[in-house]
Order: sequence, then C-alpha cells, then structure tokens
Amino acid sequence: MDQLLARLKQQEDEVKELEAQLFSRSEFKDNHKLEELRAENEKLNYRANILVRSIEELKKQPVQIKATGTNKGKSSETKSHDHKEKKSETQKKSSESNQSNPKAKTPSASTAAPTNKTYFTAGAQGDNEHSYRTLDTLVGLFEQAIRKAFPEDQTYPVLVVPGRQTDYQCNSAMPIAQKLSATGKKIAPTEVAKIIADNLLQHDMIEKIEYSGPGFINITISPAFVSGQIRNILTKGVLPPNVLSLVGNMGTSGKDQKPKVVIDFSSPNIAKEMHVGHLRSTIIGDSLARLLEYSGFDVLRLNHIGDWGTQFGMLIAHLQDIFPDYKTKSPPIGDLLTFYKKSKLRFDSDEDFKKRAYDCVVKLQAFDPDIIHAWKMICEVSRQDFEYIYKELDIKINDRGESFYQSRMIEVVKELESKNLLKLEDGRKVMFLPDIEVPMTIVKTDGSYTYDTSDMATIKQRLDEEKADWIIYVIDSGQALHMQSIFAGAKLAGWVQGKNTRIDHVGFGGSRRRWKKIKNTIW
Repeated sequence: MDQLLARLKQQEDEVKELEAQLFSRSEFKDNHKLEELRAENEKLNYRANILVRSIEELKKQPVQIKATGTNKGKSSETKSHDHKEKKSETQKKSSESNQSNPKAKTPSASTAAPTNKTYFTAGAQGDNEHSYRTLDTLVGLFEQAIRKAFPEDQTYPVLVVPGRQTDYQCNSAMPIAQKLSATGKKIAPTEVAKIIADNLLQHDMIEKIEYSGPGFINITISPAFVSGQIRNILTKGVLPPNVLSLVGNMGTSGKDQKPKVVIDFSSPNIAKEMHVGHLRSTIIGDSLARLLEYSGFDVLRLNHIGDWGTQFGMLIAHLQDIFPDYKTKSPPIGDLLTFYKKSKLRFDSDEDFKKRAYDCVVKLQAFDPDIIHAWKMICEVSRQDFEYIYKELDIKINDRGESFYQSRMIEVVKELESKNLLKLEDGRKVMFLPDIEVPMTIVKTDGSYTYDTSDMATIKQRLDEEKADWIIYVIDSGQALHMQSIFAGAKLAGWVQGKNTRIDHVGFGGSRRRWKKIKNTIW
C-alpha cells in the first residue's frame, strides 16, 4: 500500500508540473471557464481524499465479533457471559439460523437474506447484477423479529422508515402495544420495543440499536457496510434493484420470462387539446415506465385515448355540413378545438342538428363505412397534435383507444348477465359491488354503454389477452372511487381468480388556481 501511495504522489507531482507548463501559455490566461473547472476539480479531489482516508481507517480497525444491534444497544444491561452463551447457542441452531448470522466465518453467512421472503423483501440483498435494497432488508429483519416475538397475531404492522435523528427507525412498538392492550395484555410501548429488538437477527448492516420516546427503535447503519456499498457503486456502477420477483410468477413460470407490466397513462380525448391533468399523467406514467424498464420488466405503455362516444356524432354531423365532399377530399381541419366548440354550440342550440348527431352515433356504432371514414379523419388530426407533444417530451406510447374495446364490451355484458351480476334499476343495468355504495352502470336506459362498461372490458382484456402480471393506471385522484369500483368489479366477476396479478391506481392531485379547480386548462 505504501508503494502504491508513493507512486500515486509521484504521478500527481508530474501532472502538476505538466499543468503548470500547459497553463502558462497565453491562450489559457484569463479563462474564466477554465478557472471554474479547476475549482470544481479541487472540490472533487478533496471529497475523494476524504473517502480514501475513511476506507483506510476502516481497514485498520481490528476484526472483532460484535453483538447484534440489539445487544449493542443494551450493552450496559447485558454482561459478557450472556454474549458467550448466545454465541454457543447460535452454533447449535439450524442451518437457517447460521445463514442469518452476519458474523459467521463463511462469506455467504454475512450477507444472507432472511429465509422467510415477503412481498417487500424478496431479492433485497442484491447480487452482482442488482443493487442492495437497504430499507427492504430492514423491513424483512424486523418483520421476522415481530412475527417471532408475537406469534399469536401475524398482522402486527412492520413500520420501518428513514429516521430524522438516525439512519432508520422502527415505529411498530406503539401500534402493537395498542393492539395488545385491546386484547387485555397491557405492555408499555418501550417494553414492546425491547422485545422486538431481543428477537432481531444479527446482520452486519446494523451498527447499533437505540431507543427513544415511546418505543421508537433507532437503527444506525454500519459505516463498513456503507463503505462496501459505495465501493460496489464505484466498481460496478449503479445497478437496478432486484424487484422482478415482487409481481407475477417470476420464480415459477421460467427464469427468463420477465414479468409483464401494462401501464395506462396520458389518455387525452380526441378533438380536444391536452390539459394539465393529461400532462401530469404523461410525465408520471412515462417516468414509471422508464424505471420499470430499467429494472428489467417487460413494459407495455398504453394510451387509452377517448376516441369513441356521443361527441363524435356531433363532430361528424358538423363535418358533413361544413365539408360535404369529405369522402373524396380531406377537409382542412387545422384547429380541431375550434371545430369541436362550434359543433358543440350547434348541438346545444339546434334540435335538428342534435337529432342528426345522434343518428351519426348510431351509424358509428354500427360501423357505417362513410361514418367510420369521417371518424378516422377526425382522430388522425388529433393524433398528429398529440404526437407533436409526445415527441417534444420524448414519450413513447402505444395508442389503444376506447374504440378498441367496443366488441369486447358486448361480450362483457353477456358474461356479467350470465353470472347474474347485473340488476335492473330504473331501466339501467347496474352492478352492485361489496363495500362500495354506488353501483356501476353497465348499460344505460337507451341500451348504450358507459365508462364503467368500457373500463371493465379494458381490465378484462389486459388480464386475459395481455396476461399482465402488473397493471398500473396513472389517473388523477378524482377517479379513485371509479378505479376502486373497476378493481372490485373485476374481482367479483372472477377475472383475477387464479392469477397472481397486481393492480394499482397511481393517483395525483388536481390543479388549482385562485382556489378553484382547473378542469379544462389548455397546455
């Protein structure tokens, strides 16, 4: 090491001499940009030297057998012979306990994950191709400790979060104490915290365990562990976490089969420009898609465009009046929003026009060739506007509008009726759901379908045809009840039975200006 340090210093001296010769040239004088770069380089060198010194100090520390954070946190209460007894007991335990002991002599024992993998902790330990998930590892350790300490109830919460005054903190003691008190067992939260810590497995990641307040367990991460993780980043680069086993059947359906994620985001409406809600969904959805793709998932990005419905009747009727030769000549609809507003004004004020608009809707649903031709032209104009925005934002997404599910809606209605899940109420066919007061309207009084029908057909298609392991809807929080209804409806219909599919609604807030919600702000 001394020889390497001496060689490094010699090379640094040579570099400084060359720098002095180079920067003495006239073209480098009074170069402000160069001065800024040199100042930044000095800062980086300073930080690098601190890191090198820290690593060297850790290497000089003598190797010793440490107690777990539990024992270390209670060093004033625990005697040395207790540690020896625990050590001898550990040697007699099963191979499972030995693998969990971070101070065992075998290399695998020091980094072994808890054997009882949970939904959150599978693959948390990382490997040569994946990064280490510190928080998830702590969750796994504390979950095992809580389940072992209180085996009578396997639902006690495992609350491990980043701490403010410490690295991490386990806040499970207080809610567990409250639950125990409800069953007649009165134990102070501080005692519950100590019981949890007593059952915590040893792990080289934990430097020490301390207590604060009404049962908070403070966790300090070992500097040596942090140093090792930094070294891995420097040598291997930033690696994705091993999260593929969290959803789907990664462990059983084949090692090389990546879990499939269907993510629904953006979803603007034809003939209308994007508003801020669509923009938010677009940014959040694309960010999630990129993260999941980086982590190794097979991601299908879907744009559930609003390209079907009553509004197309009035647009097509207006198109027939303004551009009667639209069948042979493409109409110059440059400003589709203005075109939509004019057609809406006629629809609201002219009864004859409204009747023709409804007739166009009927023909559209019957796939009349001329009406379908007009519909495609209107959709194409909107798609060009959307595509310009997606290109500017570098968004990659596949259009799959409501029209894609029209034939599937018919089959969904038939299936729900065959399962006696639809009830007739005031001329509507509705679907009542458990624990949700408002039923879904599947068929309206005039026989037409609703958003509920469309979204039920959508989730069925993604479950049955796409065979998704994970379905994500990125829609504003105002649609939370609607999404809960769709998820509950799919479960009641039996579509998720036998499938290990995760379904999530990623909600986001609305926009406000002067305390009023913006519903149609144009971006």
